[in-house]
Amino acid sequence: MLTNDQALEIFKESGALLEGHFLLASGYHSATYLEKFQVLQYPQHVERLCREIAERFKDKNVELVVGPTTGGMLLAYEVAKHLGTRSIFAERGDDGQGRVLRRGFHINPGERVLVVDDILTTGGSVRDTIDAVRLHGGELMGVAVLADRSGGKTQFGVPLEALLTLDVEKFAPDALPEWLAAIPLTERGSSHLLKPTA
Repeated sequence: MLTNDQALEIFKESGALLEGHFLLASGYHSATYLEKFQVLQYPQHVERLCREIAERFKDKNVELVVGPTTGGMLLAYEVAKHLGTRSIFAERGDDGQGRVLRRGFHINPGERVLVVDDILTTGGSVRDTIDAVRLHGGELMGVAVLADRSGGKTQFGVPLEALLTLDVEKFAPDALPEWLAAIPLTERGSSHLLKPTA
């Protein structure tokens, strides 16, 4: 079984564990950022991590693995390969809210579903994916993530497996400590690149 320290070493070796002042997708600020795509660019890491997730759910009779776009869809595919099941992904709704199934994807009523995502902070994308699974009649068997930044505080009422658990402090924009506010802000990920420019 992959230990928390071993998972952390994969993130460190990949250059995925960053320090500074970061604006997270949740809107919170943090001094630590996990750049998952630094890990996901290495197929050998993805294969090892996803095989570990599959191993932890091998006795749950999972029939379908679902991940939110974008990192979650890569991981869901690889976990499904190890479980010998189907894999689909849930995309943002047209209004930018929630998650929906498109491209002819479907969930059969009562189908046993595992939701897989990359980094868990507040759990928003996972909850939206869970809502989509339940809307389509799926039976949620559990949630798996590469890394849980909440230190185990975020729960979904089903088994949650995190390969890496870190208790990383996050701050609301109006409650930044002086030491963090003094560090220039870095926006990570691709969402800020999609903002219209003047």
